[in-house]
Amino acid sequence: MRAGLAQSPAAASAPPASIEGLPTADFFDFESMLNAAEQAKLAELREFLAREVAPFAGDWWNKAEFPAHILPKLAALELSAPAQRGYSNLFAGLVIAEITRVDTSLATFFLVHHDLFVESLYGFGSEEQKARLLDDAANLRTTGAFALTEPEHGSDVAGGMETVARRVPGGGPDGGDTWVLNGAKRWIGNGTFCDYMLVWARDEAGGAIRGFIVDATLPGVTRTRIENKIALRTVQNADIVLKDVRVAEADRFAGINSFEDTNELLRGSRIMVAWQGVGQQLAAFDVARQYAVERQQFGRPLAKFQLVQQQLVTMLGNAVASMGMMVRIAQLQDQGAADMPQVALAKSYVSGRMRETVAMGRSLLGGNGIVTDYRMAKIFADAEAIYTYEGSFEINTLIVGRAVTGVSAIV
Repeated sequence: MRAGLAQSPAAASAPPASIEGLPTADFFDFESMLNAAEQAKLAELREFLAREVAPFAGDWWNKAEFPAHILPKLAALELSAPAQRGYSNLFAGLVIAEITRVDTSLATFFLVHHDLFVESLYGFGSEEQKARLLDDAANLRTTGAFALTEPEHGSDVAGGMETVARRVPGGGPDGGDTWVLNGAKRWIGNGTFCDYMLVWARDEAGGAIRGFIVDATLPGVTRTRIENKIALRTVQNADIVLKDVRVAEADRFAGINSFEDTNELLRGSRIMVAWQGVGQQLAAFDVARQYAVERQQFGRPLAKFQLVQQQLVTMLGNAVASMGMMVRIAQLQDQGAADMPQVALAKSYVSGRMRETVAMGRSLLGGNGIVTDYRMAKIFADAEAIYTYEGSFEINTLIVGRAVTGVSAIV
């Protein structure tokens, strides 16, 4: 094995010298469907990731530390909410896949902040809220979180949400109404350090779901980091407790009047998490193939063994099939036609193939597959989070089952 295999920038982005000239993990060249400007921007992102992220991502993960120092450099790429900047939905998905290919945790930060918080401002914010918050958020001068999941409610949070909001006439800084929030949220990405949280709560008067922009430093907000994770260790997930937190009416999302209003956001974030599943498979194939070519056993490279080649081809097939499904989803998005069952099928299928792919990759590396020095252990562990969040494999499967049978097996 060559010394550069474990944590080199080359292993995280472009193919290393030892496999120069071989096909990439994008075996069907879906990337060629991007226009020239998008291809150039994706190349710029790859260069940034190879220089600023790949050499350090393993250390951040091991230490469970978030690299806040790189946010200004990430912002300089001007990739916040790509579709809002005129890029295609395919490009937006490939951005998430490429970041995931190098560091799943950074990709998770990116999609929570940009694809949930920033997109919420675009989609549901008032003109005053956009003018006040959007520019700083889009340029990462401030950071956001999406506080939906609760300690006792994940898949059933729509009907079981326990966080409540009570409207109080007057009392706001401008003489307007205020809202008093009480409850708890769990698994909130970016929750320990974010400036703002988009908090979902049930209106005590009538039971409608409301959305609020909550300054994370308000009195009554308590944030506690979730420790001892085996996946996405760089992501700072938090338990959030809200006790008599007073939020001005001006910070309520006027565009949110029911949980159904969140479907567009959740559909979009589910798509991006499915793209993470693609990125995980690209990463697993990159690392496994390089290892197979360079690692010597029985006097020959692992790549010369038939069963190793079979594993690599299966991994590649899974990645290409997953990527092809997501390319079609991006086309449907461009047409405004990607519905939730289609997105649920993509997320469940891709995450299922991802789990198989990363398991093969971990096995191919043998004992070296369980230490983060060789990257595959990190890829393998992070896949478990993707398999679960934005709708578990099972819940997404049942959403599709309901669509194709007309009968719900969820409740």
